[in-house]
Amino acid sequence: MQAKKTIGTASFSHRPVVDWSNIVLHLLLPLAGVGVALLIGALMLVILKANPVAAYAALVDGAAGSVSGITQSLVKATPLLLVGLGICIAFRANVINIGGEGQITLGAIAATWFPLTFSTWPGWILIPATLLLGFLAGAIWGFVPGILKARLNVNEILSTIMMNSIAQQFMYLLIRGPMMDPAGIAAGTFLAQSARIPEQATLPRLIPQTLLHAGAIVAVVLAVLVYFFLWRTTLGYRIRAVGLNPDASRYSGINVPFYQAFSMTLAGGFSGLAGAIEIMGVQHRLLDGITSGYGFTGIVAALLGGLHPLGLIPASILFGGLLVGANEMQRTVQVPSSLINAILGLVVLFVSGSALWSRRWSARRQMGKQEEEKS
Repeated sequence: MQAKKTIGTASFSHRPVVDWSNIVLHLLLPLAGVGVALLIGALMLVILKANPVAAYAALVDGAAGSVSGITQSLVKATPLLLVGLGICIAFRANVINIGGEGQITLGAIAATWFPLTFSTWPGWILIPATLLLGFLAGAIWGFVPGILKARLNVNEILSTIMMNSIAQQFMYLLIRGPMMDPAGIAAGTFLAQSARIPEQATLPRLIPQTLLHAGAIVAVVLAVLVYFFLWRTTLGYRIRAVGLNPDASRYSGINVPFYQAFSMTLAGGFSGLAGAIEIMGVQHRLLDGITSGYGFTGIVAALLGGLHPLGLIPASILFGGLLVGANEMQRTVQVPSSLINAILGLVVLFVSGSALWSRRWSARRQMGKQEEEKS
């Protein structure tokens, strides 16, 4: 009986304890980074003789002061969430995906070409097929730097940035040539855009008279699925193991190069899906500027969300609101667009810095605990 009690006590004492202070730190530091960035932005507004209180009031009102503002914020948050999910997966395997812009572009190209080619298909087949093709196009574009990293140890940051330029030039070639809108050619306008995709290929609206589409629900569902994938499946465990310690993973029999390439492929797929949803839910045609910088802003949203799929949901909504509110702030206080870009850039800088400081603090704290256990 005593042995059972001892075993039971030992078992209880070795249960994992949730470190709430560490969790709170990871949540509060990015928010503090946003606050500092907005404070510096307020000083810049004062220098330009603009009222920072009125400017930020306009920002909040533009993002959340009306049904239109809220739905626009959610529309902007949708591609950010999808790109961020890919960033979370890649980061867990210790690889960095800077190629979101190119992957979004390839997904958008695929999601435009396919419905225009098979325009007679019914919507219940055309919509899921187009979404799948957009995912596959982005996945292929992510696989290339992934396999280069895995097999030849090519720096994935450089390769993904170069592939962004390749994708952009490829899109320019298409919308100024084979995929240019025939109606524009006939009218003599020669606009650099494709024809509009058929109506049955567009995503349904969640709220009439707004741009909020069903892609927002798809993105949230995928965020939950990615969480279960990373923390409740063998594949997810191996991806996280590779990211935490590649040497130990290799020693335990995990194919490290495979999981690095696999994670980059998935990251590209989610970005490609973001491009497809942008075409099917918002623009309805391929045109210049289709990415709207989501490939880079999605990285910051992922950092703000603690590189966690569920934390990414509110982080994406926050950044979507910032993008929508910034336009309203510019119109209200009449400040140059470069200042808006500078404020958003400050948010990127401080959120990234807070994430780095948080990781270093956690590492030092872990080392301190290990030293205490040894002593």
